[in-house]
Order: sequence, then C-alpha cells, then structure tokens
Amino acid sequence: MHERALFFDRDGTLIVHRPYLADPDGVELMPGVRKVLHQFISDGCLIFLFTNQSGVGRGLFTIDAVHHCNQRMLELLALPAPGFTEICIATETLEMPQLYRKPSPRFILEMIEKYSLAPQQTWMIGDAFNDVMAGLNAGVRAAMVHGVEKQKLPAGVLRCGDFEELYTSLPHEDADRRFLTQ
Repeated sequence: MHERALFFDRDGTLIVHRPYLADPDGVELMPGVRKVLHQFISDGCLIFLFTNQSGVGRGLFTIDAVHHCNQRMLELLALPAPGFTEICIATETLEMPQLYRKPSPRFILEMIEKYSLAPQQTWMIGDAFNDVMAGLNAGVRAAMVHGVEKQKLPAGVLRCGDFEELYTSLPHEDADRRFLTQ
C-alpha cells in the first residue's frame, strides 16, 4: 500500500483560474505550486490531476484544447517522471449524467483500488467546495487551498492560503520541511 497520495484540482488550485481556459498561452502557475509539487514527489507521494472541464461538454472547446493546456502546465511544472500518476478530465456539464464530474468520488475511488492507496493517507486538494466534497465523498481527507468559498466547510477540512502553508500543514512523517525557507 502506498504511503500517501494527493489528488489536485487544476483551475484555481494549480493554475490561475481563467473561465473556460482553452488557450495554452493562458496557463499560469499559482505561486509556490512548482516547488511544493516537486517536494511532495520527493517525499514519495503519488500525485493525480482531477479536473472538471465542462466547456468540452458545452461545446465551447475540444478535449484537445484541454490536453494542450495540461501539456503547457506540465511544461511549467517540470515534474520528474512520471509527473502525475493519472489524470482525470471530467467533461460533463451539470445537465449531463454525473460520472466523473466533482463532487463525484468515482475517479478517486478507482485510483484507490488501482494503486492500493490508503484512504487515511490520501487527500483531495482544491479551491472549491465541489473539490473538497469529491474527497469527502470518497472517504479521503480534503484540503482547500486558495479557496474563496463562502460556504462553511465540513468539519476536518484543512483550509490553507497557499501551497507552502498546505505543505507544512499536511501530516509528514519523514519530510524535511527546510526547503520552504531556502
């Protein structure tokens, strides 16, 4: 069983939120993301990308546009191989049957089974209520970073203002946190 796994939302969490982003030139990393993701990987965490992209379902842009934006994000992150262990792009709109669209836990549950993840060591990290709920619905822990949600979060949800706070707030057994001050 893997020690820790982290599921990340994309827009508003890893990259600056731009509604219906379809142009890779609009991809801009949130502050601290690159450094902290590298540290999580160095700590032995598996990382996953879990993003709702209803613009595809609405016909505003193609899945290829989403892939191009993801590729640009990956270039900016420069993660060591394999980078994200798996990527889920949920293209459903609210009017469609909800298979993978957050707050559905389906992707997280499938990855828990596929990679023998320990739910108590697994986190869903995002900037929105539906991100948090996807994690809680899957029976894993949840954190909101950069979130501006007005709703009261369920008990036990970690709220962090930025990625450095996220890194220092998540439980670490052997992680060396000195990189944050270097």
